[in-house]
Amino acid sequence: MASSPGRRHLIAIVGPTATGKSALAARLAQRIGGEVINADSRQVYRYMNIGTAKPSADERAAVPHHLYDIIDPDERFSLRRYLDLVNTALAECWSRGALPIVAGGTGQYVWALLEGWQVPRVAPDLAFRAELEARAEREGAQSLIDELERVDPAYAARVDKPNVRRVIRALEVYHRTGRPLSSCATRTPPGFSWTAIGLDCPREELYPRIDARVDTMMAEGLLDEMRGLLERGYDCQLSSMAGIGYRQLCQHLAGELSLEEAVERIKTATHRLARMQSTWFRPADERINWLDSSAGDPLAEALRIVESNL
Repeated sequence: MASSPGRRHLIAIVGPTATGKSALAARLAQRIGGEVINADSRQVYRYMNIGTAKPSADERAAVPHHLYDIIDPDERFSLRRYLDLVNTALAECWSRGALPIVAGGTGQYVWALLEGWQVPRVAPDLAFRAELEARAEREGAQSLIDELERVDPAYAARVDKPNVRRVIRALEVYHRTGRPLSSCATRTPPGFSWTAIGLDCPREELYPRIDARVDTMMAEGLLDEMRGLLERGYDCQLSSMAGIGYRQLCQHLAGELSLEEAVERIKTATHRLARMQSTWFRPADERINWLDSSAGDPLAEALRIVESNL
């Protein structure tokens, strides 16, 4: 079921973490002649495989995957850069007659693409960032969050608050432009059509699934992966290390947490992430075709949805 000549359409597979988005995307791509494009802000980093739950080697070998392992952990990455890269990847897929399947749980990336956000190109102000980073160290991150809630409450309601660098970026945009980041991103039609498939399951089933996945990550060597990053010279203060799993294991390796405490904090933080993702991908959003990933294999229903929209 390759893309029709001249047809610019994509499939988006979205929803909370640990619902099976990557696996469904790979299987769907095999069935319909598709290619998978990443929409997870952590899976862009090299050397960070276990903790970011990247698609397996078998999944990536079976069909083309794009925008995984594209930057080093000490490189800065932004929504603007993501949009530039994803639009290039989409154009390449369509030029080959392949149907792009955008998969991931970073709501900001997904909706910026699907809704045609025109994100401002605000150059980094390194001095301002350093000033706010020092303030966060001195006063605590909550002081920056409080300021963001005053100047841009709409963005503050949706930002991943434990990721201090995203809070700082929003304050930086306001500092440079005098406008809230939430109001800077104007929208224009994106120039393609899309079908969104959402995977979710009840929280009483999702949380144990998250906990089991964290245990599996630890058994597969997440702590060794963290040590390997440090041996490569990547510092725990990097933006990439703010991701769930890496942040807590940094604290463990620094002697601040026992391993058991770190693992419990990883699970709790991932529960919180799932709740936050549900504010980006709302069950009541009629644009999303929701499937219950706990009710059996979603592939057949996903295929039906795709076929009815092509």
